[in-house]
Amino acid sequence: MTYALRITEAQHTTLRSHLFPGDGMEAVSLLLCGRRSGPDRHILTVRKIVTIPHDLCNRRADRITWPTDTVDPLIRDAFGKGLAIVKVHSHGSDCRKFSATDDASDRALFSSIASLLDDRLHHASLIMLPDGELFGRILGDGGEVISTLTSVMVIGDDIRFWGSAPVLDRDGFALRHAQAFGRGTTDILRRFSAAIVGCSGTGSIVVEQLARLGVGRLVLVDPDAVEEKNLNRILNSGMEDARSERAKVDVLADAIRRLGLDQEVLPLRANLIEAETVRRVAECDVVFGCMDGVEGRHALNRLATFYTLPYFDVGIRLDADGRGGIDKIAGAVHYLQPGRSSLLSRGVYDMRRVEAEEMRRTDPELYRRQVKEGYLRGIDEDRPAVISVNMFFAALVVNDFLARIHPYRNEPNGNFAYTGGSLSEMQFYPEPETEPCPVLSRHVGKGDVVPLLERPTLS
Repeated sequence: MTYALRITEAQHTTLRSHLFPGDGMEAVSLLLCGRRSGPDRHILTVRKIVTIPHDLCNRRADRITWPTDTVDPLIRDAFGKGLAIVKVHSHGSDCRKFSATDDASDRALFSSIASLLDDRLHHASLIMLPDGELFGRILGDGGEVISTLTSVMVIGDDIRFWGSAPVLDRDGFALRHAQAFGRGTTDILRRFSAAIVGCSGTGSIVVEQLARLGVGRLVLVDPDAVEEKNLNRILNSGMEDARSERAKVDVLADAIRRLGLDQEVLPLRANLIEAETVRRVAECDVVFGCMDGVEGRHALNRLATFYTLPYFDVGIRLDADGRGGIDKIAGAVHYLQPGRSSLLSRGVYDMRRVEAEEMRRTDPELYRRQVKEGYLRGIDEDRPAVISVNMFFAALVVNDFLARIHPYRNEPNGNFAYTGGSLSEMQFYPEPETEPCPVLSRHVGKGDVVPLLERPTLS
């Protein structure tokens, strides 16, 4: 079992400013966290921060005592809901471990928390260093240490990631990437798990790039089989795959395994709008949306918010002129942070289109009738696809991901929440972050809830 914690940049900034007020003394805060409780990975997602006022604490440079009744409101919030309580306190840069005083404090605090919650779930204790780094441990219901925290990720304009890295045993494989982005980047990629939702034109190219960059675990999601009509754009597919109607995810998974780089790959021939698929994707560290439709993109944006995930979305539009030519070749890359703007608030779609696609999937006859009677606008089915255009924008989204974990741009990453481009006009339009999404931002860090993602169809 591995354990991870995910926190947004805004939450991390709030935490750091309280824990390091500038006087050199220790400080403490509490976190209320949601969970993604999987069979082999347990993830804590920060929902709420409670800062313990400095004047209520006895603060010194090497220790702190604080009134533990300040945890009572969080006990009430967590009771019966399966939420986690996390203690975070500060250490100087010369103390990168838990002290004996910390050990005694954690045993007393977390055995009491476990007794009051009576749910036998694990909680956590973390230390923050002056540069913002977080590390920690998981505590059992007796206050005993169960495990170290395997990784901590901060999701903002940049993505910060701390944890223990596995050894890469393929000499020379990552050398060129290390030269370009640094050994730290290649180590992070090896520890990362990425979900790619949509494994066709752009998705297969994103998969190929992430696999050859050395991402350690790849979860592939697509319900469809290879068809002859899409052999012109799905990498690693062939005529035999189309004739035998092989699943797109299985074709791509086989290609990854043939690389022989000891990567884990999980092919899911499934729709994203299924409970088990949601859970599997939520266990990843980053998600890439490579879908044409808006129902799946809205669901993925919602998933990324509930589970505090960075979400990279790529979309392409080619408009035929009806005379064998092309009117428009355009594409867009969106980077979505939990708690900030969303595809919905950026105007990529509206909820009427989401509802129309859901109706087409769940009740095709009613959908056709509503379109015919003018209650719904029909959804575009097939547009022309060109592999060179797919590759261009698929590379753009992967390079945006690399820029977040190893900033290489001349300008701050905050200026590139969205990058739209027209190959017809050879112009590109980056845009910065906007206001938080009024619909999704309130769901940050909720994690596993019933019903899943607060959608009755996923109950």
